[in-house]
Amino acid sequence: MIPTQSVPEVLHRARELVTPALRSAVGRLSPELRPLAEYHLGWCDAEGRPTGGDGGKGVRQALAVLSAEAVGAHAMTGVPGAVAVELVHNFSLIHDDVIDEDAERRHRPTVWALFGIGRAVIAGDALLALAQQVVLEPAQSAGSLEAPLGPDGARAARCIANATAAMIAGQALDMAFESVPVVDVAGCLAMEAGKTGALLGCASAIGAVLAGAPDETVVMLDTYGMELGLAFQAVDDLLGIWGDPVATGKPAWSDLRQHKKTLPVAAALAVGDGKAEELAWLLALEHLEEAQVARAAALVEECGGRTAAADEADRRLAAALAALEAAKLVGSAAEELAEVARFVVEREF
Repeated sequence: MIPTQSVPEVLHRARELVTPALRSAVGRLSPELRPLAEYHLGWCDAEGRPTGGDGGKGVRQALAVLSAEAVGAHAMTGVPGAVAVELVHNFSLIHDDVIDEDAERRHRPTVWALFGIGRAVIAGDALLALAQQVVLEPAQSAGSLEAPLGPDGARAARCIANATAAMIAGQALDMAFESVPVVDVAGCLAMEAGKTGALLGCASAIGAVLAGAPDETVVMLDTYGMELGLAFQAVDDLLGIWGDPVATGKPAWSDLRQHKKTLPVAAALAVGDGKAEELAWLLALEHLEEAQVARAAALVEECGGRTAAADEADRRLAAALAALEAAKLVGSAAEELAEVARFVVEREF
C-alpha cells in the first residue's frame, strides 16, 4: 500500500450537500443535548463558540450520496440516508469513547471527558433515536425533498435498524474479547463485520434504497460496503497500534493499552511460538507500563500481525471493487465509489 493524505473531492462535495441537513437534524435535539452533539461533531467548542471543525472524514455520508447517484437518482435523494448513517456512526463514537475510556478524539477532549459519562451516554442515545426520525421523515430532513414517506423510506429505516443492531452486537463481541486470552482471526473478522462492516454496507446501499433501486443492485452495493468496512477496520486496527498521534488524534499503541484483540493482534497470536506466548502474557496483565506496551507492539509486528492486517485490507479492497463492478452502476458515481474505497485503505488518519 502507498499511504497518502489526499482526500477524494467527492468527500468535500458530499459534505457540502449533507452538512445543512445534518445541522438541521441536530438542531432538533433538546437544548440540553444539542450542545454536546455539536461539540462532538466539531462545530463548536466546549463553550458553544463556532469552530472550523468538520466532524471527521465523512466517508459514510459520501457513500450514501454516491449510491443514489450510482443508480441514476439525484444526489439529494441520498441525503436523508447520509444524515441517518452519520448520526448512527457518531452515536457509536460517543459511546465507544466512554467504553474505551478514551479522553481524546480528533485532537480534543471527548464528550464524556468534558461533560461527564452520563451526559455523553444520553447524547449518544439521542443521536441514535434522531437517525430513525430522519430517515422516516425524508421530506423534512433533506429540505429539498418533497415526496412523503413511502416504501423506500421504510426500506431505508430497516436498513438503518439492521445495521445498528449488527454494529451493537459487534461492539459487545469486541468488549468480550478483552477478557479472553486468545481470539482467532475468523472471530476477529466476524466481530469487525458487525462493528464496522454493517454500517458501511448500509451507507453504501441506502441512497439506492431511497431511490427505489432493485434488490439485486442494493445487495451488491451492500456487499461493496461490507467488504469496504472490513478493509476500513483493518486499517483502523493498524492505526490503533502504529498510527501517528498527530494524524490520528489518539495516543500511540492505544488499542494495546486497552487490551483490544484487533486483527493484527489476533494474527500475531495465531503464530503460536514463543513470541506469541509472550504477547499473550503481556495482554493478560491488568495494566501495562509504557515499556510493556512498546514491547507488545514490537511483538505483534515480529509475529507478522502488521503484515497480515495490511494484506487483509488489500484483499477486502479487491473484493469491494469486484462487488462494485458486478452492481452495473451508471455515470461517474461508480468510479467515485472506487476512489473512496482506495482512499479508505491508503489513509493514514
